[in-house]
Amino acid sequence: MPTSRTPAGPTPPTPGPILGAHVSSAGHIDLAVGHATKMKAEAVQVFGAAPQQWRRKTHPQTDIDAFREGMTQAGIGPNFMHGIYLVNLATADSEHLTKGIASLSADMQLAGGLGVAGVIFHVGSHKGAGFDAVLPQIAQAIREVLAESPPNVWLCLENNAGGGDSIGSRFAELGAIREAVGNDRVRVCFDTCHAHAAGYDLTDAAALDEAMAEFDREVGSDALVAVHANDSKTPLGSGRDRHENVGWGTIGVGGFRNLLAFDAFRSATWLLEVPGYEGGGPDALNLRVLKALREGKRLPRIPKKPEGGGEKTAKKATGTVGKTSAKKRGKTGTKVGTKTKAATKRKAAPKSNAATKTGARKSSAKKRAAKTEA
Repeated sequence: MPTSRTPAGPTPPTPGPILGAHVSSAGHIDLAVGHATKMKAEAVQVFGAAPQQWRRKTHPQTDIDAFREGMTQAGIGPNFMHGIYLVNLATADSEHLTKGIASLSADMQLAGGLGVAGVIFHVGSHKGAGFDAVLPQIAQAIREVLAESPPNVWLCLENNAGGGDSIGSRFAELGAIREAVGNDRVRVCFDTCHAHAAGYDLTDAAALDEAMAEFDREVGSDALVAVHANDSKTPLGSGRDRHENVGWGTIGVGGFRNLLAFDAFRSATWLLEVPGYEGGGPDALNLRVLKALREGKRLPRIPKKPEGGGEKTAKKATGTVGKTSAKKRGKTGTKVGTKTKAATKRKAAPKSNAATKTGARKSSAKKRAAKTEA
């Protein structure tokens, strides 16, 4: 099935993609419903477990039911889960491989309960062994995961930025995995930042035509079910996985407008994994920018990117490439804001020398009294 590109026009000829974001599920997974409705997300992605730990959280059935019912009532979906970052199906360590299969299987089971469409995950790194050498192991591991999971849940391969012998930076590798597994439930999530960092130019319409022709040839456009809609902090072909807010990075607004010219992208669910314009993670403004592009409307005002410190702020909010747990991400903005206010108060009302001396005298008196009692 060829990837069709719609001729450029003032507005996309079809309604366009469903637009959503990764939201925090810290505390109780059903809280994601409130986060999604607050930012007017049309779909969500959540973690089922802390992304940097093997230990899994047990979700009460009441929370699972509340998530499913809440998303249905709000009309939010298709929704997705993201697997933990420790999974590496190409590892030479048998214990690590077993843990990875178990983690993905648990996520797929949870996904079935939550009623989400699929689980997105990073295949891993071959650590120098070469892709061809590890392909049979990857395929067998995925078959085991699918065998232990609900039949209506997709397992989605995410493309990679290309650093550290990572798998999936070339479309041919994703296609080879799908073919080796031989199961249509293996689908693909296209991360825009990763693709750009891997050398696929999304900013040039002609270059994107070539890239999508390659995607269709190697993977198949019907396999594309989700898009991680992230701008990139780093240049084309950098091999570095560094997400940026829409319009602040090297893909830019024009790159996302280019993607909307393709049927495959308009049919997928888009999910933001960006630092946030204010450093608090995916936000309503990033969503409004994408919605304006989808609908061919005037863009909302995008704040000017801060000079210096912008990347530092993003790391605090989401971790490098979003590799901080949703729990930490949700709390960061509050902590930073609270600390800033407290610091401002201290600066605005410094203690006088007299007050400082009085405090010191009181402290000395307390110490002497304590010694006397001892």
